[in-house]
Amino acid sequence: MCGIVGYIGNKDAEDVLVEGLEKLEYRGYDSAGVAILKGKDIELRKYKGRLSVLKKSLEKDRIEGNLGIGHTRWATHGGPSDVNSHPHMNSGHAIAVVHNGIIENYLSLREELINKGYKFLSETDTEVIPHLIDYYYTGDIVETVKIVVSKLQGSYALGIIDKNSPDMLIAVRKDSPLIIGIGEGENFIASDIPAILKYTRKVYILEDGEIAVIKRNSIDIMKINGTPVEKEIYNVNWSLEAAEKGGYEHFMLKEIYEQPKAIKDTISPRIKDGRINTKEFDLSKEYIDSVNKVYIVACGTAYHAGLLGKIFIEKYAQVPVIVDIASEFRYGNSFIDKNTLMIVVSQSGETADTLAALRLGKERKAKVIAVTNVVGSSISRESDYVFYTWAGPEIAVASTKAYTTQLVSLALISIDMALKKGTIEEVEANKILEEIKKLPSQVELILKNIEDIEDIAAHIYKSKDVFFIGRGIDYYVSMEGSLKLKEVSYTHSEAMAAGELKHGTLALIDEGTPVIALATQDKLFDKMISNIKEVKSRGAYVIAIAKENNKKIEKTVDKVIYIPEVIDELAAVVSVIYLQLLAYYVALNRDCDIDKPKNLAKSVTVE
Repeated sequence: MCGIVGYIGNKDAEDVLVEGLEKLEYRGYDSAGVAILKGKDIELRKYKGRLSVLKKSLEKDRIEGNLGIGHTRWATHGGPSDVNSHPHMNSGHAIAVVHNGIIENYLSLREELINKGYKFLSETDTEVIPHLIDYYYTGDIVETVKIVVSKLQGSYALGIIDKNSPDMLIAVRKDSPLIIGIGEGENFIASDIPAILKYTRKVYILEDGEIAVIKRNSIDIMKINGTPVEKEIYNVNWSLEAAEKGGYEHFMLKEIYEQPKAIKDTISPRIKDGRINTKEFDLSKEYIDSVNKVYIVACGTAYHAGLLGKIFIEKYAQVPVIVDIASEFRYGNSFIDKNTLMIVVSQSGETADTLAALRLGKERKAKVIAVTNVVGSSISRESDYVFYTWAGPEIAVASTKAYTTQLVSLALISIDMALKKGTIEEVEANKILEEIKKLPSQVELILKNIEDIEDIAAHIYKSKDVFFIGRGIDYYVSMEGSLKLKEVSYTHSEAMAAGELKHGTLALIDEGTPVIALATQDKLFDKMISNIKEVKSRGAYVIAIAKENNKKIEKTVDKVIYIPEVIDELAAVVSVIYLQLLAYYVALNRDCDIDKPKNLAKSVTVE
């Protein structure tokens, strides 16, 4: 959610900020603004709506200056409006602040400041920060920020400029991602790498409780108490072009088509000479033998990947697995101890609820493996082990290639556990690894045969309701297909366990209701045929996804599309491609903002 960009150097700050904010549009936002030091004063521009509104204002009347901060906001406290947009300033217009996160104690701070005579213009939690800086101002902006941060409760990534300190930009981080881009005679801050990749590949990744004083030719990082911090430079190994559309109409479509490469890049370093290379998550046999349960904790699409991870681990490693939604995890009675292996799954590595769950797991002495796509993210740094999904940058809000690479990552982790526990023979494990190695080419076959999906999308895109049904693995994949359709096309859809149809779901089936029936599991195929007949007899328009050797399903459904032959456990990686494409083309027919769906954000960094 929300995007931050900051700049100090010799270039026009306006250009750098706007270009950076454009690269962060994928994160989801409803307003945009900049604050730039022009001469001896800070000039503020901020507007509700798309970044184009801000750009038009700046094109008419540029702000000349070399120091500034910019922000794209996704409304939390107070609805989208010009006044609620960031940056926020003190009443004297000497201090400007951009903020990602939530200040949990802002109401009490606001009340205190009002009692001291401060006037608030917005409904936001952020506006307390510039007023607090004003109130505690010592003449030294750095020391003042340290005082103010000690008063704040919650999560924040802050970019701060002070007209009385025209040679510096200040950044502070707690529980919300923030990086520093290292240039020559210029430096940057941003909430994500694409914002600054045009200018530098060298970055510092701020940790919680750190403050950075950034000047044109220097960067000083310290703890809030003033203790200096030495940082390693992280070199970004992917190009700006990797974060561009590359000729595709939308990032989502580009990322769907990148899945063969993403899957190959994820599995290739981990399968060497027919064996799993586990050096990055090398859990000992002694530890694996001591594990009596596994928790997989995640949100949204990553949670759906976790459900498949449960099937992999329970089948191969024969350890009971509990899959929990991260936002619920801390509020239930989780049974975690030193014999618990915890796997947290997050594309961004910054998902706030997943990070909080990770910390609770570590408090209770569990070992934690992170499955994430972002090197240096909070979740990757705080976990005991990291299994990176080498999917490359994923820009579209609706996750696609992150999901499929999470699936193959969890499959490899499960095989590694099973081999160490002795619950699978090496010969059998090698057969499964060979099947995993086939997945990129099988996905490529799907992507060469999309005409049927385009036709189906054109047939159903006006439908008020769409239902997905499946059994076992197919049910979990149905959940992901339903989520994709909701996310990008705003179509009401639900995933139903096919065996539960008689327990209420059939009441929702009317004449012509589209039902997407996944029937890729050989052992459950005949059961699914019976379930399909149940909805078909109530008038449903049934579209089935099945393996290419199960042609008899054609007699039962209105339309069928086939996936290549694949073992049941890996069918999800292949079948979900059709569901991603279906969501995309339904959204395209409905003229939706596919890469930036309304009300959603790419990285959910607050609870």
